[in-house]
Amino acid sequence: MATVLIVEDEEHLAETLRFNLAADGYTVRMAADGAEGLSLARALRPDLVLLDLMLPKMDGTEVLRGIREHSLAPVVILTARTSEADHVKGLDLGADDYVTKPFSIAELKARIRAHLRRKELPTAPIGERTIPFGEFELDLNRCVLSRDGERIAMRPKEYELLAYLAQRAGRTFTRDQLLNDVWDISFGGGTRTVDVHVRWLRSKIEEAGAEPRHLITVRGVGYRFEL
Repeated sequence: MATVLIVEDEEHLAETLRFNLAADGYTVRMAADGAEGLSLARALRPDLVLLDLMLPKMDGTEVLRGIREHSLAPVVILTARTSEADHVKGLDLGADDYVTKPFSIAELKARIRAHLRRKELPTAPIGERTIPFGEFELDLNRCVLSRDGERIAMRPKEYELLAYLAQRAGRTFTRDQLLNDVWDISFGGGTRTVDVHVRWLRSKIEEAGAEPRHLITVRGVGYRFEL
């Protein structure tokens, strides 16, 4: 089973999480402060990290930055911070999910399973195996986006979202549809997740300062991809 690293200074919550995840067969490691959490993340290379934001010794956002320097493992933020600004900041730093305390253990475990199912980049089952658009080419066999033959680095979820939309070019999808189909779970209204990933994608496939050519916003609905 997968290894899950819990970085949480609330002892009771951390132990509750450890007990429940271990009961499901996960290998669980724990850290009670940010510095220890980052050190364990680097040493263990866990399959998924549960990360509190308000930690002693090192803030959770700094831990997240450190993790993203060497790993694309899913990071689920656990925090009492409820503002949209905090949510978006976490996503901007590379978090994959954001769970506000208090939360349901059953829901959290469902999210963990969804992220781990998605951890390995999929090859999409429909459409052409190579999709050209503009000066770009999306290779679905190798899970690679390139521009004029040069590979473009992408986060796993960026690739999954782009592959999903590109294979369905011309169709408009709501944010909730994308959350369900790409993230494989209902996020209960956390549609800013989609917006942040769209912004990341646009920074790689659209001309800066110009109207998007490929990843189009459909006002009041969601997004559409055009080849």
